[in-house]
Amino acid sequence: MSNDDLRIVQNKVFDAIAIGDEAFVDRTLTAEDIQLFAILSGDLNPQHLDADFASATRFHSVIAHGMLGGALISAVLGTRLPGPGTIYLGQTLSFKSPARIGDTLRISVRVVERHEPDKRLKLACSCINQDGTTVIEGMAEVIAPVERVSMPRTTLPEVRLLAGHNGLLSLLDHVRPVGPVVTAVVHPCDALSLAGALAARAAGLIVPVLVAPRAKLQAIADANGIDLSGIRIDDVPHSHAAAAHAVALAASGDVAVLMKGSLHTDELMSAVLACPALRTGRRLSHCFLMQTPSYPRPFIITDAAINIAPGLDEKADIIRNAISLSQAIGVVQPRVAILAAVETVNPRMQATLDAAALFKMADRGQIIGAILDGPLAFDNAVSIAAARIKGIVSEVAGHADILMVPDLESGNMLAKQLEYLGGASSAGIALGAKVPIVLTSRSDSHESRIASCAIALLLSAPRVSI
Repeated sequence: MSNDDLRIVQNKVFDAIAIGDEAFVDRTLTAEDIQLFAILSGDLNPQHLDADFASATRFHSVIAHGMLGGALISAVLGTRLPGPGTIYLGQTLSFKSPARIGDTLRISVRVVERHEPDKRLKLACSCINQDGTTVIEGMAEVIAPVERVSMPRTTLPEVRLLAGHNGLLSLLDHVRPVGPVVTAVVHPCDALSLAGALAARAAGLIVPVLVAPRAKLQAIADANGIDLSGIRIDDVPHSHAAAAHAVALAASGDVAVLMKGSLHTDELMSAVLACPALRTGRRLSHCFLMQTPSYPRPFIITDAAINIAPGLDEKADIIRNAISLSQAIGVVQPRVAILAAVETVNPRMQATLDAAALFKMADRGQIIGAILDGPLAFDNAVSIAAARIKGIVSEVAGHADILMVPDLESGNMLAKQLEYLGGASSAGIALGAKVPIVLTSRSDSHESRIASCAIALLLSAPRVSI
């Protein structure tokens, strides 16, 4: 019995089962599979959940719980052979090799003994990966059903994993010893941006200087029960003036970080670009630092907020900025996936040509500090299984720390899809100026704003390893 119509569950009654009968299902393991099993079992061994911890073990990576494989064997017995009505009596398991994220397992059972009087069966069980390596083997003993069953598969409720705040808490723990950094909060004239700045203050990350029309700011604070006592307010007439004044504070060294409030991104960035004292030789660009339950490590998406349609030179600087951020958070040699719609060079697709050129620039030492590969499609950039299926041999494929997108539109849509549909948490920061710029969306949560401030603190302070 093969992995055929998964819409139907049906059984084989004892009298219809012969020695040698087999059934199997194929299953590709994901990080989410492992996380869900950890939640249900309570087995929070970091070998299965923490990529940094697992990298230092004998297995050098996250591996699946052994009993996750046992549960998959149970699924074959209960849905394929014998199927519905089976009574599970006993199981032996021998764990031969680890199962890793991206492995495709064939979970098989084969009848080796029949016992007529009590309708008992013994079945040899195995989980074998895509390389032919036996991961698990054992024996199961069951009572087979005697009545035929065929019915639609039960529709299960959707389970969505949320990233939670573990990554944020870890980040805060590492940057708090640095101490707060003086930050110009530019025109925080709505409740969310004002409260976000004060939450970052309460977290010990920033000493805020609120640059905004004082009367408007006070009215918002009063309407939302926010206490502004003890906080410096630089009174300006409007958002344009707020941007110019905040940039001047940064240029003079009075503040070490700029933080966007309720004004539009273009207003703030135009003021930054107009100030020679804040410019470096590098292009300004934006990075989303993201964490999602379906990927085993934080990663960066760039550029999704500043550069609309960057050319090759601009893309090189965007990558350099992202490498700097990645190294600041402790990734010594980040892996950069240069994204396109396909993983082959196509003269009619500019993104693939740029990716190939950037790859060669890194090969020639024009971009340093990271491992680059491209063009890579999104699936093989983040999925070991997808890369393996497509025959891609790469140090980056399936392990990307940085996702370099072709343009702002694709990057912005990707980041927001991951956040709103994929349960990702995020922080936003602009780099390439002499000070870091906290550049969050007006719809971002308090957690996102606090995480962004933590990143800015990290970038403005001496290197802190996390």
